[in-house]
Amino acid sequence: MRKLLPLIGNPHGSGRSALTCRYRCGDACFQEVPNTSDNEYAGDVMARAYSRRSMLRTAAVVTVASAAGTAVTLGAGSSPANAVPAAEPQGAATGTLRDGARGLRFRPVAPNTDDKVTVPEGYEQNVVIRWGEPIVKGAPAFHPDRQTAAAQAGQFGYNNDFLSLLPYGDAYERRQLLVANHEYTDENLMFKGYDPANPTRAQVEIGWAAHGLSVVVVQEDHRGGRLTAVSRHQLNRRLTVTSEFRMTGPAAGGALLRTSADRTGTKVLGTLNNCAGGTTPWGTTLHGEENFNQYFANAGQVTDPVRAARLKRYGVTSGATERKWERFDQRFDVVREPNESHRFGWVVELDPYDPHSIPRKRTALGRFKHEAAQPRLTEDGRPVVYMGDDERFDYFYKFVSSKQMRKGDSRAAKEHNLTLLDEGTLYVAKLTGDSPAEQVDGAGRLPADGEFDGSGSWIKLATGNVSHVPGMTAEEVYVFTRLAADKAGATKMDRPEDVEPSPRTGRVYVALTNNSDRGKPGKPGADEANPRNVNKHGQILELAENFDDPAGDGFAWRLFLVAGDPNDPATYFAGFPKDRVSPISCPDNVAFDPHGNLWISTDGNQLGSHDGLFGVATAGERRGELKQFLTVPRGAETCGPLIQDKRVLVAVQHPGEVDGASVEKPQSSWPDGPGKIVRPAVVSVWRKDGRDIGV
Repeated sequence: MRKLLPLIGNPHGSGRSALTCRYRCGDACFQEVPNTSDNEYAGDVMARAYSRRSMLRTAAVVTVASAAGTAVTLGAGSSPANAVPAAEPQGAATGTLRDGARGLRFRPVAPNTDDKVTVPEGYEQNVVIRWGEPIVKGAPAFHPDRQTAAAQAGQFGYNNDFLSLLPYGDAYERRQLLVANHEYTDENLMFKGYDPANPTRAQVEIGWAAHGLSVVVVQEDHRGGRLTAVSRHQLNRRLTVTSEFRMTGPAAGGALLRTSADRTGTKVLGTLNNCAGGTTPWGTTLHGEENFNQYFANAGQVTDPVRAARLKRYGVTSGATERKWERFDQRFDVVREPNESHRFGWVVELDPYDPHSIPRKRTALGRFKHEAAQPRLTEDGRPVVYMGDDERFDYFYKFVSSKQMRKGDSRAAKEHNLTLLDEGTLYVAKLTGDSPAEQVDGAGRLPADGEFDGSGSWIKLATGNVSHVPGMTAEEVYVFTRLAADKAGATKMDRPEDVEPSPRTGRVYVALTNNSDRGKPGKPGADEANPRNVNKHGQILELAENFDDPAGDGFAWRLFLVAGDPNDPATYFAGFPKDRVSPISCPDNVAFDPHGNLWISTDGNQLGSHDGLFGVATAGERRGELKQFLTVPRGAETCGPLIQDKRVLVAVQHPGEVDGASVEKPQSSWPDGPGKIVRPAVVSVWRKDGRDIGV
């Protein structure tokens, strides 16, 4: 039996360092929980729940398209217990390279605390691009002691997160277009002698320029999976806190989005705290503005009770902010500019192929802490976007467009497709468990039926200019979506982060990272969708839309993984033998490979090792077989996983962000070795023999 791994972390009990908590999310997990609504959570309604087991296993069928394009029929919820293979057990760390489901045939990386990116035997890696590398024409080479805002505005930004690779050029050129989010800055690791109490204007303006988005052409190696950034290409682009963005959709131009600098309510400068995102079937990228609340100051000075309650529900900083931007631009002070914070917390859509296009903030998708936004299409071609709100006891959502996507590269088709996310219906999820309440005891034990599962409904919040929430206008629903979802009675979840539909089966996977407040005095207790109190390790929920209709109003759900050390009885791996899986903690971002396997990156590992990337089979006899593919350096988080046939890409975010770290006292030497400044970067990993990843 594997020995339980020791727990490590900061004094707050998180696997993250206190430095990461300060700069990434403004210590969100250590503030008062913003959601104080009294709407039901799943545990309250279990006694009234009707069983969906027959629907999950027999009645409902899901028709999906196979990789070859032929129709196949799957039971919406075949029992994971029946998926256990009859093969002889082999330890997860000792199997051969051919073990595992197709796409996962690699020897798992053992948990470790090495200050490097550790990859499986038989694989190679390279750094594709680092913070500060010049990408725009005229940008200078990076020099940490001579950095300026103008230089940074032409260089790759800080703390890369979401990644997308799009086709570019002909096959002979072997080039792709890389799009990356830059979530936040850690000035302690950027500037020598940084004084958090008194940042300089130059430091603040460099921070503005280091946020945002990057678009950069990358060159593929002819033999392996190596990628190299093409500096100063004509399509390369940086978007920062001072770049122009456009508000679109039903709330655009409304009174709640107008400011002293923009009387139209349609033009906003910048994008903040871009976390994960998505890639659309029509060739654009989506970017979720997450912990935007921490950039706005002085909510505690607001005397109007309605405004104060709205700001509190979004966790806007009561006093001065960590970075003190409000000293240099009044729009970051909610007293002096009441509506500026309303212009952040949206999904941004970018056309990376047009370096002159203005990115658009899509108000129809609602405003909250967007972790990601990944679309799928209905049978008639309408986009459906799934989204999570990364906060303790908050919700997950979907948006169903009323317009059909047009195929082709004509100008008319492109212009039409750039309106798809402006018209439709916004929904929030409500989940009901199907086990008696007494069988969900908060310790993570499976109910008598052998699964955490149940049914769910999508509750309408708004359609165009029509509100479905009593007492709220449509504009209020979009701008204060959290409050609308409170009124609608949505289910409080354990930090819903990335939400991704499988391109093969249509099933939707929700990463619920953790929730240390679950079950504490005065806080919601365990329920069937969130079955552990003081939830340190998180879980992944699997959702099947009724009749495989993503535009429908109902679904079945079950927990696919309950994370932690496999030796802990409160863990679950879709019924797969737990002595044959890797330990995992705090699932964050998820992605799919070409074989239909789910890949999971982690943030805040509570098991004593560094964060990493994991692959897990979602179907077949090895469903639930989870294997660790890589680990990241000291203090880092694994972000932006992207899995192609020949390579795996990850964004290594905040390396060296360990308590007490600074430029003068680095806690990591990655990626360039001792004596060099620590730099977030994008890494590509591929097989040495040039064959497809994991086959």
